[in-house]
Amino acid sequence: MIDPERNSKVSAIISELRDINKDRRRTAVMKLGMVGGDQAVRTLIGIIENSQEDLIVRGRAALMLGKLKDDRAVPHLIRALDAPGFVTPFNAAQALGKIGDPRAIDALLSFADNSNDKTRAAAVEALRQLGYEFEAAFGEPQPQI
Repeated sequence: MIDPERNSKVSAIISELRDINKDRRRTAVMKLGMVGGDQAVRTLIGIIENSQEDLIVRGRAALMLGKLKDDRAVPHLIRALDAPGFVTPFNAAQALGKIGDPRAIDALLSFADNSNDKTRAAAVEALRQLGYEFEAAFGEPQPQI
C-alpha cells in the first residue's frame, strides 16, 4: 500500500541529497533511513553505488540499509566492502550482518581475511550473525553447530 505521507517525506529528503553541501547530504541520508520504505531503499542503494559521492555519505547509506534490513541491498553492500576508506566498508559489513542473508558469507570471509583490525572485527561479527564462529587461535571460520 502506498503511503502518500511517507512518499512526500522521502521526496523532500531526496531533494536534500542533491545539495552541494556534503553535511546536508550526510544528514539527509540518515533521515532517509529513518523514514524507510521502497523509495528510500532504492535511493540508499544508489548512493552506495555512486563512487563520486562523499565517503561518509556512502558509509551512512550502508549503515541505514542495515537498519532497514532489506535484502535487495545485499549485492550492493557486498560491492561496498571494496569501497575506498574505512567508513563505507565497515558499515557495509555491519549491515550485511544485520540483514542476515547468507549470500554475504563468502564476501565477508574474504573481507575478514584481508582487512585491518577494525573492519575485520565488523566482518567477524557479521559472520557470527550469519551463523559462523571464528576459532580464536587460528582465525579460521567454522560453521556454528
